[in-house]
Amino acid sequence: MKPALAVLLAAVSFSGVTRAADLVPLVTELPSAILIGTPVPIKVDNLETAVGAVPFLVPKTATNLALKRPVTSSDPAPLLGDYDLVTDGDKDSAEGCYVELASGIQWVQIDLGKTAEINAVYVWRFHSQQRVYLGVVVQISDDPDFISGVTTIYNNDVKNLSGRGAGKDKSYIETNLGRLLDAKGTKGRYVRLYSNGSSSNPASHYIEVEVWGTPAP
Repeated sequence: MKPALAVLLAAVSFSGVTRAADLVPLVTELPSAILIGTPVPIKVDNLETAVGAVPFLVPKTATNLALKRPVTSSDPAPLLGDYDLVTDGDKDSAEGCYVELASGIQWVQIDLGKTAEINAVYVWRFHSQQRVYLGVVVQISDDPDFISGVTTIYNNDVKNLSGRGAGKDKSYIETNLGRLLDAKGTKGRYVRLYSNGSSSNPASHYIEVEVWGTPAP
């Protein structure tokens, strides 16, 4: 059985109306660390360096609202896998456990079913090989077309190739630990994740996306 570990992040934030006594560390199951092949040097601008970490706190009522929820995409026919893999709860890196999208700017979108207060978006893209995904933008909205009421919680698209605005967030190397993105209690029903290939190849991949939060009243 894989360990369930408290998620670590360099910064902790939560809604000002949430009492500290009502907060707990986010705990999720992490996949095994398996690296295949010879590591290749990664040369990417704006790449983060290792930083310290502290527990990421969420309300006691927060759950993974994305589990088993429907996923749509800009790519109607993925090269590998099906979109239900993105929210099926399986974080293994083996072939058959991830979806591969065509090259170029692509996105996947999760419908949570109703508006929620979102604390974190936790992403596993491809962790059996060290790589950096490029042009990554993660947004939340109540608009399924992402035209109005859009909040960006992460953006490393420094060249604005996706047309969502130039980003300044640091890029990062994929590992089995995934990447937890602080959503700061943003309210929305839909979560959309853009990318434009990786430092390894022009395709985009997703193993699993978790969206931690609480349905809005």
